[in-house]
Amino acid sequence: MGPVLILIIIGYGFYRQGLLDDSFVEKASRLIFNYALPALLFVNISSSDISSLTDPKTIAIGIFGTLTVFFTYLLWVIYRVQNRHDKGVIVQGAFRSNMGIIGLAYCANAYGQEGLAYASIYLGALTIVYNVLSVTVLNVFEGSAVSLKRISKGIVSNPIILSIIAGVGVSYFALPTPTFVTNSLGYFAQLTLPLALLCTGASLRFRSLGREWRMVLLASVGKCIVYPLVLVSLAIWFGVTGISLGVVFLMAMSPTAAASYVMVRKIGGNHQLAAQIIAISTIVSLPLTVAGYYLMLSFTDIA
Repeated sequence: MGPVLILIIIGYGFYRQGLLDDSFVEKASRLIFNYALPALLFVNISSSDISSLTDPKTIAIGIFGTLTVFFTYLLWVIYRVQNRHDKGVIVQGAFRSNMGIIGLAYCANAYGQEGLAYASIYLGALTIVYNVLSVTVLNVFEGSAVSLKRISKGIVSNPIILSIIAGVGVSYFALPTPTFVTNSLGYFAQLTLPLALLCTGASLRFRSLGREWRMVLLASVGKCIVYPLVLVSLAIWFGVTGISLGVVFLMAMSPTAAASYVMVRKIGGNHQLAAQIIAISTIVSLPLTVAGYYLMLSFTDIA
């Protein structure tokens, strides 16, 4: 976990010094999610044995666990949270993991290329679920119409999903890829995790929580404790072990995704609350991940 924490701290330090500003983070984030991260996913999946990476049971556990936490928090906020504009933000913050950056970095450090490739397949399936649930819950509580056409268009045009599909196709059909193409994409892919973690640190905002501290706490507990506990418990119950179990744990433990802030702001919701949930869940999740991984190593088979 050390490299992940250090790069996040450095990114925050660069922001405080003025070396990274909001404009740079916004442009770099577009570069990462539209180009560098898709290149990373394609390179790792296309060069791996897809038959050993595809585990429908693990993916099903991820989807079912996500839906369980989503609907549990949805019922909670309907009856216990009064401000309508906070409800969707809290629900999204409680389940939407930063798998594409921090989750992948965890898996790469823990298991190398094999773990990164396995996590990429898992990421592709959960990304679709995350987008559908987030768009739906935010629009409902903001009083906007839920457009199935817009959701579907967003999914089929998502660069992350497209790159995973392309990588799976190249691996499954053993399609030859020119060396210069693979090397070029590999160089580009190397930008992804370091730059993304720096931007994660630079985007953290520790404002005064004020009246919203209860809402931030509610979402952060969901993201850092409830969500990983549900997914890991399901995985153990259904006999998932080894790298598969480790990937489920590490991806679930990653904090609330930075994309949740962008989505809330675009819809016109309480983006200050979204920013605070991201910041607090990021700080809280790091020591909990270390402690949780140590316990998993001691009592389960995640090696």
